[in-house]
Amino acid sequence: MGTTDDQRTEARIIAALRRSATPLGVADLATRLNLHPNGVRVHLRRLEALHLVEGRPAQGAVGRPRILWSVTPRAVAEAERPHTGWAMARSLARATPATPARLREVEDAGVEMGLELVDAIGPVARRNGDAVGEALAALGFAPQREEHGAVTRYRLRTCPYAEAVRENPAVVCALHRGVVRGVLERLRPGAELTGFVPRPPEVAGCLVEVTGGQGDAP
Repeated sequence: MGTTDDQRTEARIIAALRRSATPLGVADLATRLNLHPNGVRVHLRRLEALHLVEGRPAQGAVGRPRILWSVTPRAVAEAERPHTGWAMARSLARATPATPARLREVEDAGVEMGLELVDAIGPVARRNGDAVGEALAALGFAPQREEHGAVTRYRLRTCPYAEAVRENPAVVCALHRGVVRGVLERLRPGAELTGFVPRPPEVAGCLVEVTGGQGDAP
């Protein structure tokens, strides 16, 4: 029972942090969840070791800084994965022929998915000044960002679509491209997807190139 109770409590902590528009301190979490602060600290440290939450000192604090906690993109990815289109990708891979017309339809559907997924991720995607990168991370792609003047490149180090890609790469990559376009439309208005280079899912490393835009949306 102990492990089950711990997991349930930690799920509640993650849910509370996701619902909050701002990071929360231990006392805030303890009050909201009716838990003892010492117990909250133990759970936060365990979640931190799993890279599901992160703590940062409060700005402007005098003396010993208060630590404010928030969820990481990894936590969002793990919570949302059953609902973020991976099952849809596999269904499309099995049922959709890779004709030009159908690929355009799939990419358009991906754009709508990208818009909806950014809305589901919420403020996490806007936390660290790279909203597009944070959104891609929260969707499970583990992006590595590179700046080249007006061009931003993201090398995607993991492929959450891997199983579906093996069944029908053209269709799944079209869906993926659409998702990226939707993310850009919501988070970087005016940006153009100027490069999209798929890689085999076994090695990942798909390259996304973004040019222009108005910077990350607030």
